[in-house]
Amino acid sequence: MNRPTANRSTPKRSKAPDGEVIRKSRTPRRVLVLGATGYIGGRLAPRLLQAGHEVRVGVRRPAKLEQVPWAGEVDVRTVDLDTGRGLSESLNGIDTAYYLVHSMGSGGDFEAHEADAAKRFVRAAASAGVRRIVYLGGLHPEERELSKHMRSRANVGRILLDSEVDAIVFNAGIIIGSGSASFEMIRHLALTLRWMPAPDWVANRVEPLSVRDALHYLVSAADVDEPVNRSFDIGSRQILTYAEVMRTFAKVAGLKPRHVIALPLPAPTLSGIWVGLVTPLPFSLTLPLVQSLQEDAVASSHEVDDVIPPPETGLIGFDDAVRLALRREVEGAVDTNWVADAGELDEAAQPLPNDPEWAGRRVFTDERSTVIPGVTAAEVWPVIEGIGGPNGWYSWPWAWKVRGVWDKAVGGAGLNRGRRVPDTLRIGDPVDWWRVEGLERNSRLLLRAEMKVSGHAWLEFTLTESAEGCEYHQKATFIPTGARGHIYWALVAPFHRFIFPAMVKNIAAEAAGEDGARVK
Repeated sequence: MNRPTANRSTPKRSKAPDGEVIRKSRTPRRVLVLGATGYIGGRLAPRLLQAGHEVRVGVRRPAKLEQVPWAGEVDVRTVDLDTGRGLSESLNGIDTAYYLVHSMGSGGDFEAHEADAAKRFVRAAASAGVRRIVYLGGLHPEERELSKHMRSRANVGRILLDSEVDAIVFNAGIIIGSGSASFEMIRHLALTLRWMPAPDWVANRVEPLSVRDALHYLVSAADVDEPVNRSFDIGSRQILTYAEVMRTFAKVAGLKPRHVIALPLPAPTLSGIWVGLVTPLPFSLTLPLVQSLQEDAVASSHEVDDVIPPPETGLIGFDDAVRLALRREVEGAVDTNWVADAGELDEAAQPLPNDPEWAGRRVFTDERSTVIPGVTAAEVWPVIEGIGGPNGWYSWPWAWKVRGVWDKAVGGAGLNRGRRVPDTLRIGDPVDWWRVEGLERNSRLLLRAEMKVSGHAWLEFTLTESAEGCEYHQKATFIPTGARGHIYWALVAPFHRFIFPAMVKNIAAEAAGEDGARVK
């Protein structure tokens, strides 16, 4: 296939948020990104802006974009792919639509769920006169039995290619970048285990791709002028086994040599559970991830070069991709992470504790307050915003760890999910087993629990100025579901009498700069 022959003048360049140089588009277009709160979509949108495109994003919950640095530069639309609400309006006047949504749920009907959403999308795109659809799927061998999740990704790609709108479908293997699910799985396995007995899939071949190169192909797809309706395999051209991936990561990260022992046992479900126990990823993510590793993930051709050439500086090898990812984490510059990677189809927001849906329901609360003398709210806020992750929860660390281990064992997030970055938050960020639901800087932080529990829970911190100093208020809210929820609260309430007062005392001491502020 011939490369586009439109305007060949050298476009100007601009810098992406992480300093990466982005080539200005030859023909700026109006583009829509569905899945802009996900791992890839959240990095693609600002790069499209840097390339000179007019960017619109469609998300189920616009509040999740309020704190991202590029929010004011895009047209944000509310779109619900389950019902199609807002879809036609968001596609109106769009030239190129990026469909970057998927479901990581394990429900029996998720394949039909994804297929229905894709069909709903292509019908709306055709009606709106969209010129091109761009999709990112997974590398997979042809004519082989695939895992449910890989089969669903492949089916969505076929739905897009069979539609009335031209589609470019990219198939990539494991994406290596700061915060990606694949990177986090590799990193924690390498950090945790020096000797790794592993199922036989560690001998399978994979072609990793750096997140920068994945974004290069996605951004460049909008610049392809000629009609193209086909799928392309994309990769780094460096083929490794999964065992080599983990050993190489350890070498680049400066760890002692890691030894991976392949056992003659496929056991994808058991190994998915094992990976979930030793990494921050929940079982809902490790199970489909490990199931997708049962086959080789290697590009079958490099025909993408005929349409989109590789970056001028060349594709990034696995070693350099790991170095870049580790450097970004050290710099605290992780734009998106794997927690966002569930995509818009899984983004089910719970009502807030004061919403009408809870009217008439039993609500349990634990409220504590104190005045921190001689400090302002702005001086206390960094302690609140830095809570969780490496900073901990300022009370009874062993109790939090025990609860985190239990939560992980029953399929929850656990405490080792951590944070996107150590010292700042934005709506939608993970904080261990919590997620940021509300954020008013120097004033209020609302966390919603994502632990496994029979009910719905929130933890709220508020700061107000007073003549004596800063008034600190802490409120835990639990709305039980059924008898199990009531029993759960009855069991944990006695511990709250010690944990929550200690949290108030230690946060106040930390904010006041007192030594020995935390309970060990």
